Amino acid sequence: MVRKVGIIGAPITIGQPKFGVDLGPKAIRYAWLYEQLTSLKVDYVDYGDLDVPADGKDWIDPDTKLKNLESVAQGNEIIAKKVEEVHSRGEFPLILGGDHSIAIGTVAGLYKNFENLGVIWFDAHADLNSGETSPSGNIHGMSLAVNLGIGNDRLTSINGKGQKVKPEHIVIIGAREIDPGEKKLIQELGIKVYSMNDIEKRGIEKVMAEAIDYLQSQTDGVHLSFDVDGLDPIHTPGTGTPVDGGITLREAHLVMEMLRESQLISSLEIVEVNPLLDHENKTAELTVDLLATFFDEQNIKKG
Repeated sequence: MVRKVGIIGAPITIGQPKFGVDLGPKAIRYAWLYEQLTSLKVDYVDYGDLDVPADGKDWIDPDTKLKNLESVAQGNEIIAKKVEEVHSRGEFPLILGGDHSIAIGTVAGLYKNFENLGVIWFDAHADLNSGETSPSGNIHGMSLAVNLGIGNDRLTSINGKGQKVKPEHIVIIGAREIDPGEKKLIQELGIKVYSMNDIEKRGIEKVMAEAIDYLQSQTDGVHLSFDVDGLDPIHTPGTGTPVDGGITLREAHLVMEMLRESQLISSLEIVEVNPLLDHENKTAELTVDLLATFFDEQNIKKG
């Protein structure tokens, strides 16, 4: 029996420096999201956009050097509460970002429902920085580290203190811009990373098959955190931190097909769509097309 999809708009924009990503959820909806879901006979309910703090643009905490720490933390507390509520209703959480700092709240709202929650981090970046290693102080580059219990206590204590996901239950796909401190952490914790170099050498199909098998054997639910900058920027002009040499659109559709067929994914978020940087809503439309590929045949895993 197919679960209803619970759509949550999470328009945090202050985890990064560029205006406009708070408009991402509306842009995605406008790009025929409802029509696509309806055509696929997907049952859904949209809870609208959460009322998250938008103040404090580039306010730097004097003690931690993190930008907009308290506002980002408050926003993620709101996200965690809503995601937990939606999941408790037996619905499949579909979260529309917002910048990638929203993954702090998303995972915090999910982890209590699983013995071993896994995460697929589809991204050009590892987002494994902390206040000690970040070159910018932008919290959207720290969200995966926070999920591991690494970083500022204000962030790691959202909806429960400490680690929300084990390092062996994480797979990063599409990385091609990783900071030195992140590389060190990846090596120390043994986090599985498939860089663009790996994908080019082995092919996306083999990489995804291996990632699915790896997580399927040791998790009871997997959250897909999909940053649109994981794709090559030729396809996604509407994002704030583009990195050349990314995954192609054809490869991205194959990723979604394989994840759908695996029935591995128990929740999904799309982040970093910025319509103010976009060309005629191209990035949002691409995002909806990828979601349609994922929800086609309605193969959604129950959590």
